[in-house]
Amino acid sequence: MPPPTPVNDTSHLNQGSSHAAGQPPSIMTTAQNHDEQENIRICKEYMSIAYSPTNNTGGSSVQHLCHPDSWFWGPSTFPGCETPMDYAESHSHVMKSVNDLHIIRFDQVFAKNGHVLLRYTAEGNFKGEPYMGIQPNGNHARWSAAAIFEVQDHKIKSFTKDWDQKVMQIQLGWVSST
Repeated sequence: MPPPTPVNDTSHLNQGSSHAAGQPPSIMTTAQNHDEQENIRICKEYMSIAYSPTNNTGGSSVQHLCHPDSWFWGPSTFPGCETPMDYAESHSHVMKSVNDLHIIRFDQVFAKNGHVLLRYTAEGNFKGEPYMGIQPNGNHARWSAAAIFEVQDHKIKSFTKDWDQKVMQIQLGWVSST
């Protein structure tokens, strides 16, 4: 099934921060109050930095958006990462290999009571630095994942990552499909 096509007339959708400059489009969302819109904006800003090969220089790149005692949970995909800053740091290393990695669109965006869901589709090509001893091959990958945030006092308090990384790894030639 092909991915959903963005609707040209999105006046009936509330896209959190309206389609802000430099942000991918939001395909499906619901009406959000002002606080929920602000929480979405904060989380999208985090993601835009974490997924930028030029702006993500490690954990310090996103620290200003995170609560001092924030935590991260994604043990199957990012073992050892305990904070959103750790995730950004780990992700910056992946982006050295997939140096054009970017979010294409936010497939679903919802916020309620301090929680934000960003289900997104991303893509990139393995044309940067070698990855764990594997030489770049130019392979292209596209995958979807979900980022579930808790926002408290205008800062990210928690970030849970739901992603089957094997889809990307197979497409990039990092692991076998069998």
